[in-house]
Amino acid sequence: MNTVIVWVAQYLLWVMVAGFAAVWLFAENRRGKIDLAAQAVVGIVLMVIFLYIAKSVHHDPRPFVENPHIKPLFGHSRDNGFPSDHSLAAGLIAVLVLLRHRLLGLPFVAAAIAIAWARVAAHVHHLQDVVAGLLLGGLAAVLAFVIVNAVLARWRSRRAGVSSRAARTSTR
Repeated sequence: MNTVIVWVAQYLLWVMVAGFAAVWLFAENRRGKIDLAAQAVVGIVLMVIFLYIAKSVHHDPRPFVENPHIKPLFGHSRDNGFPSDHSLAAGLIAVLVLLRHRLLGLPFVAAAIAIAWARVAAHVHHLQDVVAGLLLGGLAAVLAFVIVNAVLARWRSRRAGVSSRAARTSTR
């Protein structure tokens, strides 16, 4: 069982990244790819900002640092465990996919929860670390989705306005 916990805690995030790349690659059209790529970039920027703020506001020693009798299932640094950056990234990916494809997003949500659980089971995070990571990652995804959609809608409407004006003036 420990082997499964370690694999999920350390490697399932990479499977999620590959799955996200597949969702992007098989997006319906060019516009969908642009939207999703922009949402991912903005989401990553927001995620890093949230991570930096959260780490500076709250310090939570990792379980094996707090209690020397607890042994982590894999080697890990003794730094601040709040929030879990793995859970943060998993939450971002899961919610970005969920906002795009509800049904396809459910396995991503399950994977994000599994990663969070495994990080706690491996004794490298407390429950509050992974819950905060999932919530902050989800928040970064929702904000990125809203920001990118608003900016791209405005840009596309301006571009369409310029195109229609150009077409009207060329027909005169």
